[in-house]
This record gives sequence, C-alpha cells and structure tokens, in this order.
Amino acid sequence: MATTIPQISAPRVRLNYLAIVIAAIACFLLEAGWYTYFTKPWLAGIGRSMEWLMSQGVNPALQYGTALVSAVVIAATISCLTQLTGKQTALRGIMIGALLALGLELPAMATEYIFEVRTWALLGINAGYWFFGMTIMGAIVGAWKKK
Repeated sequence: MATTIPQISAPRVRLNYLAIVIAAIACFLLEAGWYTYFTKPWLAGIGRSMEWLMSQGVNPALQYGTALVSAVVIAATISCLTQLTGKQTALRGIMIGALLALGLELPAMATEYIFEVRTWALLGINAGYWFFGMTIMGAIVGAWKKK
C-alpha cells in the first residue's frame, strides 16, 4: 500500500532589498551609538584598552564591512521569517527579531561567555545590542512591504 506525502506549500517570500539595507544601516548606526556609550565597560569586559585595540593593525574597513554585511544577512533572515510565519507587519517583525535575539543569540552568547569566563556585564552589553538591533530591523522589514 503506497503512502502519499502531503504537499506543503510555503507562503511566497518577497524580499524588499531596500528595506533590508535600510534596516541593516539602522542596526549599524545603533551599534555605533551603543558601543560609544558603553565603551569603558565593554573594554573592561574584554580586558583590553583602546590603545591595545588600535595597535593591532586590523583594517577598520574590514571590521565595519563585516558588521554591515552581517546586519544585512540578519535583516534578510528576519524578513523571511516574518513573512513565513504570517502576515507581514511591524509588530510581527519586532516579535521575530526579539524571539531570534532571545531564543538564539542570547543562549549562544551565554554558552560562549560562560566557557570563556567573561562577565555578565559584557554579556548584557553585547546581547542587549543584538536584542535592540534585531527588534529595530524586524520593525523596519516587517512594516516595509514589497510592492
């Protein structure tokens, strides 16, 4: 006796590339302000000084480029999940961003931090940035529907 597998049809995902880029830029700008505000406790948390960071010879364009590209990937992911889970709205985008931050980002970072013996304060700074950044990106990609 043959068994038939039911066909599953997923909603069509329409990526709004402009919304994704704008969301990524908003997150990137939040990051700049966030880490400017938390510079001293962040440096203390990583056990470094600004002088040490600047002396390492890392290309700032590579750092900022990586941060921006990463934000684009995250914004696109939030956009996809927002559309795949129901009606595309700012509230759903915020909820998806917050859920991803609290359900994936925070536990992954907490596991990493506990084994690296990093402080809870540093976890709060870094995870806090991602929570707010991902909810902002969710609001933008959720509200801005592709025409």
